[in-house]
Amino acid sequence: MNVVDAMSAADILEGLPNRIHEVVVRHVAERPDHRAFVEDATSWSYRQFADAVDAVTADFVRLGIGAGDRVLAASENCVALAAFVFACSRHDAWAIIANPRLSPRELDQIVAHSGARRILLTSEVSKEAADHAARLRAERRQAGPFAAIAVGALNEMAVPEPAEGEASRQVAVLMHTSGTTGQPKAVMLSHRNVLFAARTSILLRQTAPGDRVHAVLPMLHIVGFSILLIATLMGGATAHLVAKYDPVALAKALAEDGITDLFGVPATYRRLLEYKAVRGIGRLQPGRLRCMRVAGAPLDLGLKARAEAEFGQPLLNNYGITECSPGLSGMRAHRPRNDESVGPGIEHRLFDFQGTPVPDGEVGELHVRGPNVMLGYYRAPELTAKAIDSDGRFNTGDLARLDGDHLFIVGCAKELIIRSGFNVYPAEVEAVLNSHKMVVQEEVVAFVKVLPGVAITAKDLMEYAGRHLTPYKRPCEIVLLESLPAASTGKVLKHRLWEAARAAKSAADAPPTPLRTSG
Repeated sequence: MNVVDAMSAADILEGLPNRIHEVVVRHVAERPDHRAFVEDATSWSYRQFADAVDAVTADFVRLGIGAGDRVLAASENCVALAAFVFACSRHDAWAIIANPRLSPRELDQIVAHSGARRILLTSEVSKEAADHAARLRAERRQAGPFAAIAVGALNEMAVPEPAEGEASRQVAVLMHTSGTTGQPKAVMLSHRNVLFAARTSILLRQTAPGDRVHAVLPMLHIVGFSILLIATLMGGATAHLVAKYDPVALAKALAEDGITDLFGVPATYRRLLEYKAVRGIGRLQPGRLRCMRVAGAPLDLGLKARAEAEFGQPLLNNYGITECSPGLSGMRAHRPRNDESVGPGIEHRLFDFQGTPVPDGEVGELHVRGPNVMLGYYRAPELTAKAIDSDGRFNTGDLARLDGDHLFIVGCAKELIIRSGFNVYPAEVEAVLNSHKMVVQEEVVAFVKVLPGVAITAKDLMEYAGRHLTPYKRPCEIVLLESLPAASTGKVLKHRLWEAARAAKSAADAPPTPLRTSG
């Protein structure tokens, strides 16, 4: 039995520090010269990183940052970003990490919604951050040992939030996601939320000081934040920070840099294997790799089998969600499986759409409860009340089934298609399409209804989206329709969209385009 299976939530909580910045204290005392980070050709010991956090914390005072302030850092993965996060923790400020690749509109929405006191941009780490810095007229300053940090103007109107002594009540980080309206939705994660998730990850991965973790998932996402940053440092290991994913660099790091832990999304492994095939490499060198995990999207079994054959060890599937810091379930290394299971997880129940529990083996909406469940959505009490019930259970909005203690995610409740009276789960369809050897990945297609008689083309809308959306959010194709197929309630019938699009194309004597759906 894995140690985490023998422990209760109370056991995992026992002895946790009160704030995330405290996770390095023991390691600074016991192994000050041990490497905490590797960034490009530079290494940072635990003592050097702690000194950097001290210096940034002092500079935050001069920048007018205090308890309850929201501090937004637009940055790729780097040591400076980690120091900003820890300095926020020292001040009881709330850290917000934004993708520098966001459009000006998207970044400004997050700033306005959060009421950020300051904006920090690592302008020397990425061109995108530098572009935002120029637009915002941010002043280039020194922040601790980090030169040329672009600092936005002080927001005099920002009102600090109350500081809480208890780790379970003090917000550590605001994680912004997009709601159904397209407006920012900010998840409030407490220090206890993040620390509980981090320690659970350490137990699952058996993280130790000798480990070197390839930190390629961005810290602005919850896995990169809780698992690759906080858990790695809590375990006394070394984080190899990667600003942007490159399969060539990953193959080299595995072969030469002693990487032991690789945690990615399915595309991380798919692109690595594509690189091998394109270059005609006989076999990728695993080096010291001992742990491969994946999360963030459905994992097709063909990719799983290819990755496992390449590296000679199981690719362990995991499932989480931002609102749960993120860990909800994960495969155990000593109990690998050859199916789509995401493993055992925290306390959970499955309900049908009428709120009735469903028996094992049947599909239901997944509700979870535990110390990793968020405090709520910032400035959205009604939305929080809809997501978390009076018993503290969070409705993930995902559909799942149980096989013994193993959880299987079959789709999202909002994406469930009812066709001819039967349930169709898009994730299942996508998994089959992805398993074809000629398919690399699915893409996003937008079906759009425009005002009658207007002179606008799909190209016009594509250019508009290009100005207002970051690249990975832009559709690869836009299909214009005179009307969207809808039920009597007005709800768009997604399963009939392609039928309508094909009819419209046929009427224009245009050949049909293969259907692609979002993954």
